[in-house]
Amino acid sequence: MRLRLTALFLTLLMSAARAAPAPAPQQVDIPLASGILHAQLYKPEGDGPFPTVIALHDCGGLGSHSDPVLPRYRDWVERLLKTGNAVLLPDSYGSRELGPQCRVKEMRVKARRERVADIAASRAWLMKQTWVARSRVSLIGWANGASALLWAVRPQSAARDASPDFRAAIAFYPDCRISAGLGWSTRVPTLVLIGANDDVSSPPACRQMVDGAYGRSALARIVVYPGAYHDFDRADTPLQALAGSTDAAAPEHGHLGTDADARAESQKEVAEWLAR
Repeated sequence: MRLRLTALFLTLLMSAARAAPAPAPQQVDIPLASGILHAQLYKPEGDGPFPTVIALHDCGGLGSHSDPVLPRYRDWVERLLKTGNAVLLPDSYGSRELGPQCRVKEMRVKARRERVADIAASRAWLMKQTWVARSRVSLIGWANGASALLWAVRPQSAARDASPDFRAAIAFYPDCRISAGLGWSTRVPTLVLIGANDDVSSPPACRQMVDGAYGRSALARIVVYPGAYHDFDRADTPLQALAGSTDAAAPEHGHLGTDADARAESQKEVAEWLAR
């Protein structure tokens, strides 16, 4: 009986550990050429060195007035922490005193300009941290953040210092239309994940972009999930049409919502890609 109670206690303890939320993030300030980039940092227990992921928010921004990191990103943080990764989340909009940029007619923070500069600054800061495994810094981004990632991994955007380059990159439903037309290629292994029914971004443009890079690029791969829409990896989000929505943190048109199968498969894909 005592052995059964001990086993039950250990099982409950392990379940509680698995269900424990991510620890509170630490805000760090990263120097930019003009100003300061605020970022939220999560680290595993211990001294490291840790593989580290720079995570790039979408056009809705990183956090809110009451929460520095929205639940959709904390969900991924918790998964990345469990596999031993530290996670740095730069706040490209909040650092510039801007709110959501999804419905702004003229965006002041461009994916291919300011956000690429934010990625470069984040990498440079990480290279100076003793707890970072410098050869295992990767990128992950969603929508607008994923589009910035595609610009940042182009050969033309390579840093000129002697530090190791990014280990890998993962782009969730980026807007590939400009990159496809410019003959995109990547210098680091890059994975694109998108739903076949995504009518916010463009799955055909992403397929064209990745196929066009074949033979003149580092490894680039695309996974298109049948039946999935934009934000398929975001938990507990019913499928919804965006026409007429007043949500400033949502795209202007199309549909978004969770797809359980695509969400589960993408979690496996991310873990495998980062473990390469």
